[in-house]
Formats: sequence, C-alpha cells, structure tokens
Amino acid sequence: MDQNKLRRLNEDCHRALTVILRRVKDPRIPEFLTVVRVSLSGDLSCCNIYVSTLGGLEETQKAIEGLKSASGFIRRELGKAMHTYKVADLRFFADTTMEHSARIEKLLDDLRPEERSK
Repeated sequence: MDQNKLRRLNEDCHRALTVILRRVKDPRIPEFLTVVRVSLSGDLSCCNIYVSTLGGLEETQKAIEGLKSASGFIRRELGKAMHTYKVADLRFFADTTMEHSARIEKLLDDLRPEERSK
C-alpha cells in the first residue's frame, strides 16, 4: 500500500480512537487515557494501538485489560467512524517511552555528577 495513504489512515484511526475511547464505560480505563500511536499493517488486517496513562505502567496494564474486553464495541464504532466494511483486529500495548526516557535521563545524570554540583 502507498505509504502516504497508510500514514493518513493511521492518523484518521488515531483521531477516531481518541474520541471512541472517551465513550468506553469500563472502570479499569482511566479518564486520562492517551492514545500515543496507532500503527496499521500494510494490508490493514491488524492495528497496533499504543496507550499511556498518568498512573504509570501498572495502571496502563489495567486499562489495556479493560480495552481488550471492550474491543468489540471499539471495533464497531471504529468501523462507523472510518466508513470501512472491514475493521482491523485491534491490539493494545502499553507505551513505555516515558519510563524509558526517564531511565535514560537518570543514567545520564549519574554520568555527570560534576554538573549537578554547580
């Protein structure tokens, strides 16, 4: 598939999912759930959705459980929003970039102790 079309579909899917996930009524899904990235496969059969919460990795894992149980509702609403006949299989993942960047920042700070004392 054309890369520009795939990029546009990823962006459209990201926007639609952001709206849809606000309407999911599951107590495991926090109010401040963020869709960080959406990645559709080239044949549009699989959609990887990376989410994050303010509560850290443990809260994000609970939210993913809630999202998996509500995936039927999410797929139906995504099909309506995207106006497509076939909707990709949804896979939810925790986005760990914030934890990873914090760990790297800490390692860099440990390497430069003389700059902290200034």
